[in-house]
Amino acid sequence: MPRGRYSLHDPHDHTSLGEEHFQCAPGPSGWRYVAQRTTPSGTPMGSVDLALDELGRPIRLELRASDWQVRGAALDGVTWVRTDPTGTHATEGNVRAHAFTGTSPAFLVATARLLRLTPSSAATRVRLLALTDPVLAPRTVDQSWALVQREAHATDNGPLTVESYQVTALDTGEQHTVHLTGDVVLEAPGIELEDLESPPSAVT
Repeated sequence: MPRGRYSLHDPHDHTSLGEEHFQCAPGPSGWRYVAQRTTPSGTPMGSVDLALDELGRPIRLELRASDWQVRGAALDGVTWVRTDPTGTHATEGNVRAHAFTGTSPAFLVATARLLRLTPSSAATRVRLLALTDPVLAPRTVDQSWALVQREAHATDNGPLTVESYQVTALDTGEQHTVHLTGDVVLEAPGIELEDLESPPSAVT
């Protein structure tokens, strides 16, 4: 069960946005990721709880930020309920999308598990519902994912397979690279792995 800490920063000016303390593990139904998010000063600022089925589809998402909350799942596309900080207003939504995304590293692992690409795969288009900080506002985005490299690196605990994905935002053409090993993000725009207490779980 990987457990560790990511640092989060603005991918454009590298301003620190805080940290995400996480643990994740494969389970009988697929994969689950839970995390607590803190500000740069260490104040709690939100949480992530994401569960996937064996095909990588989100069967439960609970996301909290700035006292806003979103609960969602894959249902006729993706369906969600967004609740305001007072708890008096809740809005429901549904879009034809494959999964959710956001600033948590969990969503990068989840998208990779959903697509199950190989180095010989063509770039694959995916539609995601982005929940944007700081109020978890929903926005539909289209991306293209391609697995451009898969390399084995020797470590003290045996070989570690690192996968490099090229991700393209189809509305702007902007491209970036995401490096994963198993169910852990090594590096991505705005994300760096700072501490890992146990080896990542293999993706099956």
